[in-house]
Amino acid sequence: MLYQMDVSGVGAEDAIRAYWAHLGADQEVEEGVAEFANILVRGVEDGLARIDATIREVSHHWRIERMTRVDRNILRLATFELLSLPDVPRRVTLNEAIELAKRFGSEGSPGFVNGVLDRIANDLRKD
Repeated sequence: MLYQMDVSGVGAEDAIRAYWAHLGADQEVEEGVAEFANILVRGVEDGLARIDATIREVSHHWRIERMTRVDRNILRLATFELLSLPDVPRRVTLNEAIELAKRFGSEGSPGFVNGVLDRIANDLRKD
């Protein structure tokens, strides 16, 4: 959904509606998973300026606009979790982001995502 928002410029509500109507309709989703996914998408949209500023602070050699869309949106998702979801442990956020990067990113994506998120988590002192 975040990727769709980034590519097409649609808002969270349109991306959520489109995803669950088309792509998500064929998937069996555990109770609460869809709701949590929607919370994440809305949270990234609502906090995008703060999230991108946080990523920019630690990615000295990479402008956020020059990152691949996949890496950028994985970073946005995980940064939202680090900033706004204190009940999600740091290790869980980083591991999930790295797994997404392995699955959907390029060969260098997991290391890049891990390095940026580790710096953000350290700056936030999130355990």
